[in-house]
Amino acid sequence: MAVRQADVVLVGGGVMSATLGVMLKQLDPSLDIVMLERLDHVAHESTDGWNNAGTGHAGYCELNYTPETDDGDVEIARALQINAQFEVSLQLWSHLVEQGILPEPTSFINRTPHQSFVWGEENVAFLKRRFERLKEHHLFREIEYTESPKDLEAWMPLVVGNRNPMEKVAATRIKHGSDVDFGSLTRSMVKWLETQPNFELMTNSPVYYIDQRDNGRWKLRVKNQKTGETTKLEAGFVFLGAGGGALPLLQKSGIDEARGYGGFPVSGQWLVCQKPEIVNQHHSKVYGKAPIGAPPMSVPHLDTRIINGEPALLFGPFAGFTTRFLKQGSVFDLFGSVRATNLRPMLSVSKSNMDLTRYLIGEVFQSHGDRVEALRNFFPDAKEEDWNLQMAGQRVQIIKQTKEGGGKLEFGTEIVAAKDGTLAALLGASPGASTAANAMLNVLERCFPEKMQTDEWQERMKTLVPSYGQSLVENEELLNTVRERTLKTLQLR
Repeated sequence: MAVRQADVVLVGGGVMSATLGVMLKQLDPSLDIVMLERLDHVAHESTDGWNNAGTGHAGYCELNYTPETDDGDVEIARALQINAQFEVSLQLWSHLVEQGILPEPTSFINRTPHQSFVWGEENVAFLKRRFERLKEHHLFREIEYTESPKDLEAWMPLVVGNRNPMEKVAATRIKHGSDVDFGSLTRSMVKWLETQPNFELMTNSPVYYIDQRDNGRWKLRVKNQKTGETTKLEAGFVFLGAGGGALPLLQKSGIDEARGYGGFPVSGQWLVCQKPEIVNQHHSKVYGKAPIGAPPMSVPHLDTRIINGEPALLFGPFAGFTTRFLKQGSVFDLFGSVRATNLRPMLSVSKSNMDLTRYLIGEVFQSHGDRVEALRNFFPDAKEEDWNLQMAGQRVQIIKQTKEGGGKLEFGTEIVAAKDGTLAALLGASPGASTAANAMLNVLERCFPEKMQTDEWQERMKTLVPSYGQSLVENEELLNTVRERTLKTLQLR
């Protein structure tokens, strides 16, 4: 059987692989790239618009990115970091729109104010402190705060309508927030890649074998689920961007850097409303505070979504317990990921997170009425018959080995790369897709260090991302310049 030779193999047809593929083709059009997708079309798992929050996680409204400290202050470093990373994505998308690689921006991104909403004395005091801390920084200069009933009615009429007038409430807002349809974005990027020479997309083609040859190149075998045909591939670099499927493949690779990693799967569900008379009354993303014991990705929010061009309202996500690593995965995924090298960290995490496990199982057994009751904190007049339950995407949180040999549950994303730079994997969940451009920059720097140092790649990189090599957190003038361009190009003003 002939072996298909390639420079790069991208495993998974989601936003991460598509972003890396587009970046590599822009940096070096001669690269021979193969993208492998286990399903019959790309962007169908966590990247699909119905499977994620589409918030364009920018730290504007997500209260879990600004935790309260023991002394009553608010820690804003993570919000600044995530906001700067999202700005990198906006710069890349702006360049791709300008070059005609991406279509009309409204096909994948739409201006949707990002708002935080809280009730109760303590929460209002927290939100005001958060606003004051963020307002001091140039990344968040445009944030607004209000406790005014008149303002709130204008900002979020569904949320404050028929609410108890004696209840103390407050909100913040950033007008140029966005809703991102990552499914449409990814399909557009892959569509462009398919027009390029030396690019091949193989769907219905899960990887069942991966191993490194003595010469450093990687051997892979994939089996077409429709024809049964097996294909052998060999590549100098492999990226595992398969969402929940990345961890099992990383383990199969056998690289030392994979030792000790495990996964904690969490499912999700949305309440969805598509009735125009309700949808048209709400145009924003409104985030609240997570219930005690809930994982960070379960921060409740009432979202305007535009998916495949159609508007809807989503509320949730309601978390749940599962043993699948992918929405269309196997109930044996979790058990199959247990290794001698990660058994102790996984047992340690399961023991220390029993409250979380109980919370997730409790979420599974909620009734439709229970979920709508939670929605009424954000939409007091919500009626059960107007909302349907829909499954969200699967998330696999990272379990990492600690120095003591135990385990720690990580909420975030992480790049795991082989020391020789020939293989990299992206693990974890939120903020995920929103920071794809920054994450893939990380992959390029770690796995193509020599090429990234060349004048040619440096120049092209700064064309793709003008702020490359500089800090938007520290450089106010640079932030003003790039934000002016991206908000105009992507029609977010």
